[in-house]
Amino acid sequence: MGRDVQLLTRGFSPGKALGLFAKAHPDAGGIASFVGKVRPDGDVKVLELISYERLTLPGMDKLADEVEGRWQLDGLLIHHRTGHMRPGAPIVLVAAAARHRRDAFEAVDFAMDHLKSRSWFWKREKRADGWHWIEPREQDHDDAKRWDV
Repeated sequence: MGRDVQLLTRGFSPGKALGLFAKAHPDAGGIASFVGKVRPDGDVKVLELISYERLTLPGMDKLADEVEGRWQLDGLLIHHRTGHMRPGAPIVLVAAAARHRRDAFEAVDFAMDHLKSRSWFWKREKRADGWHWIEPREQDHDDAKRWDV
């Protein structure tokens, strides 16, 4: 199984990363993916994601272990940005290659639910009136709870 887990400090091309991932897994029956971007909300000028790499990257690897333990995958990719990003910039790319589509879809969905509500990032946005910390929404927590066993 091929795994590509990266914590990125610079912009990236989701299309290029996904193309390389697909090429690396030619026997997969399908690849499911999700790209999260900074919402072009009119008042948000900059989004900042802060991480502590010694905690965040091992946490991302542990998440990948859990995903691989739940679904039959040929490959898993998790790329997540940190730092300052402008509206429209990609934040996260999660992709799963599998023999069967359901495994790929569910693996990506599970990983994103975790990253959105239970991850090791601190998020704030700069608006016209200054910086504001962003917490996960109640819906984000509810989405993650559906995977609890």
